[in-house]
Amino acid sequence: MKEFQVAYIPVGVPTFHLESAGKLFEESADLLRGFCDNVKVPSEMLLSIDKLKAFLEEIDPDLIVLQNITFANAAYASEVMHHFSSVPLLLWTLREPVIDGGRLRLNSLTGAYSAAGAIKAFKKEPFEYIFGAPFEKKVEEKINATVRAAKLLFDMRNLKIAAIGHTPQGFGFGRALDLELLETFGVHLESIEARELIDKAKSYSDEECLPFLEDAKKRMVGLDKTPEKNAKDFARLYKAYKEYVTDNKIGALASRCWPDFFTSFGTPVCAVLAMLNDLGVASSCEADTYGALSMYLGMQLTQNATFFGDPVSLDEKENTISFWHCGTAACSLAREDTGAVVGEHCNRHIGPTLEFGCKPSEKVTIFRIGRTPEGAFRFFLATGEALDKPKQFLGTSLVVKTDSLAEKIIYSTVEGGWEPHYVVIYGDVATELEILAHMLNISIERY
Repeated sequence: MKEFQVAYIPVGVPTFHLESAGKLFEESADLLRGFCDNVKVPSEMLLSIDKLKAFLEEIDPDLIVLQNITFANAAYASEVMHHFSSVPLLLWTLREPVIDGGRLRLNSLTGAYSAAGAIKAFKKEPFEYIFGAPFEKKVEEKINATVRAAKLLFDMRNLKIAAIGHTPQGFGFGRALDLELLETFGVHLESIEARELIDKAKSYSDEECLPFLEDAKKRMVGLDKTPEKNAKDFARLYKAYKEYVTDNKIGALASRCWPDFFTSFGTPVCAVLAMLNDLGVASSCEADTYGALSMYLGMQLTQNATFFGDPVSLDEKENTISFWHCGTAACSLAREDTGAVVGEHCNRHIGPTLEFGCKPSEKVTIFRIGRTPEGAFRFFLATGEALDKPKQFLGTSLVVKTDSLAEKIIYSTVEGGWEPHYVVIYGDVATELEILAHMLNISIERY
């Protein structure tokens, strides 16, 4: 499998102050190497079109960092675009090292204007831009976020997501087409009927499922209080889902839940999805495929489980939004004082489901891959703090104090026709997701 690669392309001409340029060349390369293991760096600054062409033949990049090490005319950027117009790109302008009334040492900024014109002529997607020296904090942060976003885009190209069953009536917002997922995100979609996994689960013996039951008991609190038949049936489902995911190399899944697992199996799938989320497989309920993909992106950026749920309550005085769902949150998200408590479904009164408030976090990102009424993809982004709050309702819940006005978020998303499912990511990764949207040429609504 191809390894993710960042290509550093420092272009210029030899008529400027090469001692200053050379020092920044080395510092820039070192900075990039700190953010990615596989950075292709030329052996010297690319101060002619011929040297640039030779380097372009050596690389197979997933992100290009094009830097005006000195001034360079538009022919340099045009050559890069001719080879790699579809590759995400960050244009980096260097600050003048000295302003002393004497010689202009780099003239990098003028070169950026020449490069940007050529890039815009070739690329339909927005490119990223940063101005500054390699030791400046804003430069470090922008480059790191751009590398992380490009790596996320690369990982999506290797993602297989499963749709297990169909969305319930009235929940079509989560339904995905395989061609659209592949064309827009590079993601492969596999579909399977929920009854196939139900039938597989029914075929297992108690002994075969015992390891799965024991694994769940280590993560959950009070599973032994669930009726024996439901606990064993949960273990059967857990085994069926886990083996399906492993055998088919599934990285994320969207599972139908009600009414089938209550009516046809007698035990909900909620706790199974919680276990998969704990194991790093992004798993949404109500067959929300774009919800599962949103979870996957957050999990890849943070290497932690994400919360999936509905906005169910607004507190204008506290400036908070409460997110809730029936009980699929990963056990690792539970508050320390309660742990991942097991209960029963709030409407059907059948278990096991999860019953807890989620742990606090100083920084969270609220995220959703949505669609406009016309069908175009769009990203929703907001940031805030997950408060130290107990369980708000039966099921699992999380209270977020938003950085922007919570009331405005609720009014805007309702009036804008946004979907009712959102992902709360533990960490501030809004910048990375915004850059990813640029790379995908998808519009953003950020709060």
